[in-house]
Amino acid sequence: MQKNNSVLIINGPNLNLLGNRENKIYGRTTLKKLNEKLKKKANLLNIYLKSFQSNSESELINKIHNSKKNINYMIINLAAFTHTSIAIRDALISVEIPFIEVHISNIYSRESFRSNSWISDISKGIICGLGTYGYFLALKTIYKRLNLKNI
Repeated sequence: MQKNNSVLIINGPNLNLLGNRENKIYGRTTLKKLNEKLKKKANLLNIYLKSFQSNSESELINKIHNSKKNINYMIINLAAFTHTSIAIRDALISVEIPFIEVHISNIYSRESFRSNSWISDISKGIICGLGTYGYFLALKTIYKRLNLKNI
């Protein structure tokens, strides 16, 4: 598959517990099930979709660095690192891969510290508070952007 059809989803800390933690906030869908549904949708859109989750800041940074040559768009949910990691922000700036920031919960209606994102100003869009559906909206947006670019 060509690079211009490659999308990487990056999920940060504790998202491996989706479906098992704070169901009122994050829902009952597991990360595995979410990734399966997203891959099916991506296949219909002729997008090669890869997904990665880590609780480790250094692993997330390494994944971002290693994506420069084979990924042209990302969907990123950094979870708690959204509010704390300037190192991940610097990694995103260094690779120059456009991305959409996604949050399952509405980060602006929760604790005040969650309303600060170190990556929003460098993202190509932000989706929050729509549950896991936000990932599908991000994928659809990327599809439209890639196809408009190729016309």
